[in-house]
Amino acid sequence: MTTEEKLKHFMDVTTQKVNEENAQALEEYENGLEKVFADYKENAARKAELSLKLKEESLEKQKNAEVARRQMEIREETGRLQKELTEKIFAEVKGKLERYMGTGDYERYLIAQVRAAKEFAGDDEIQIYIDPADIDKKNSIAAAANTTVMVSKYGFGGGIRAVIRSRGILIDQSFETKVKEAAEGFVFHL
Repeated sequence: MTTEEKLKHFMDVTTQKVNEENAQALEEYENGLEKVFADYKENAARKAELSLKLKEESLEKQKNAEVARRQMEIREETGRLQKELTEKIFAEVKGKLERYMGTGDYERYLIAQVRAAKEFAGDDEIQIYIDPADIDKKNSIAAAANTTVMVSKYGFGGGIRAVIRSRGILIDQSFETKVKEAAEGFVFHL
């Protein structure tokens, strides 16, 4: 082999070896990049999943807060409407009671209540009071029930009140008390 041929052979072998080393280095570099890219994709997917989960939780909390707020508003509005309706109902009841108090049935009712109170008292002394608005009925009630009837100093919306002092008993058959008790016990069933 001539020097030139030796040189050419040396050059070919060296070039081949360098090319093989370069190819191997390039392959290792590509493998490294592919691993970095796979890790990056995995981290990005995890971050996206976590971000999505956090946003879903945030939206769920916002939705729950909004639902709770609306429920509170509905309860308040329902309560306000119930109160308003209750007031209207009891204003109507009071109006009907006032109309009733102008009838003969009302006077008969008072006589029956006075008799019932007197019967309850038995032989004990009883003081029977009627509302100041019923002063015009005092004599007829007293005569019909065969007892003394007094006019109260305080209005109580009609009906009667009676006191049996010896037993410490107050008989309260006033319309004011009955309407108040009915209003306190009144409940809407929805």
